Amino acid sequence: MAQNKYYQILADILAKGKMQHNKKGNIKYLLNERLSLTPADLLDIFESHGIARKKLKSELQLFMQGERNVERYRDVGINWWDYCGSILVNSYPTYFERLPRLIEKINREKRNSKNYVLFLGETGAESNQAPCLSLVQFQIDDDELVLSAYQRSSDANLGLPADIYHLYLMARQIDLPLKSITLNLGNVHIYENNIERTQQLLNGDDVKFELNV
Repeated sequence: MAQNKYYQILADILAKGKMQHNKKGNIKYLLNERLSLTPADLLDIFESHGIARKKLKSELQLFMQGERNVERYRDVGINWWDYCGSILVNSYPTYFERLPRLIEKINREKRNSKNYVLFLGETGAESNQAPCLSLVQFQIDDDELVLSAYQRSSDANLGLPADIYHLYLMARQIDLPLKSITLNLGNVHIYENNIERTQQLLNGDDVKFELNV
């Protein structure tokens, strides 16, 4: 099947990745990969890869409200935070609750000369799930939005598609046409128990990946 840019990253990990052991299990990984996506690339990914759009939209809304109670996520069908306990400690809501004010400021100012940045993950702070997404930067170039993000660690099967969709949803809240979304991936990986399923996905099969926590 024809490969979109997301599938190309998966194929590159399978073909060129190195093996590494960490506390969650063995991974096949690449370092310092870059994924630059135009609106056409995003459409290609969203049309060809199953993404839980409704759940991810609800998740981002709860993040932006600063909701830390895991039960509230479960109420909208999101159960992938259950392993964290009852409360998300210093995780995504802690930082994303600042995002509405930042978006309002960008829409009010729309300054080409300014870099608007959302930082995530305070160093050394106690957390039961440190954000894998570390920085989101909004820039305006010729009256178009250029969104850049740095991800310290990226689960290519489950985390990366979700982060791409979250970034797209953030971009949609800016009153400017989107030019591009670029992700800089410090460590992008496939867990060993999902390697065979990743190949099956690239072969065109329907698969379900295991969550590694």
